[in-house]
Amino acid sequence: MDQKIYHVLFLSRRNSARSILAEAILNRDGKGRFQGHSAGVAPASEIDPHIIELLRAVGLPAEGLRPRHFKEFADTGARNLDFVFTLSDTTAGEPLPEWPGLPVTAHWSSTDPIKIEGRDWEKKQAFGRVMAELERRLRIFISLPHGSLDRMSLKTKVDEIGRS
Repeated sequence: MDQKIYHVLFLSRRNSARSILAEAILNRDGKGRFQGHSAGVAPASEIDPHIIELLRAVGLPAEGLRPRHFKEFADTGARNLDFVFTLSDTTAGEPLPEWPGLPVTAHWSSTDPIKIEGRDWEKKQAFGRVMAELERRLRIFISLPHGSLDRMSLKTKVDEIGRS
């Protein structure tokens, strides 16, 4: 019996840090049950160099990751999505499209590590904190009994994860 693969989109403003991390973490930890994707409302031209460094340091592949516009996931013929999580507060307030597949949505507010000021070690520490937060949330998300929960129960659970 084939197991369903859940497609999850992570949205942020620029798609250069948090959403890229979330995509990479889910693709590693989801072990084939989950496929992570990421996009931005106003995508950057490239991934933040701190993110590339962090991904490599923890053994996550950076190849193939790139900032994308959310319209790639909303256009006619786009893949159906099962979940869409906004990570930036500004993106959560944006008018977003009706996604293919009518996914369960939630806002998982996450500090933008790019906006952290200070010395290089302080910036690296901020990126590490964001990664740890995303890993914790995604482990909880992955462990949910997705196949046995109805849509409303899933919505409640993913909202709770975002508040934790």
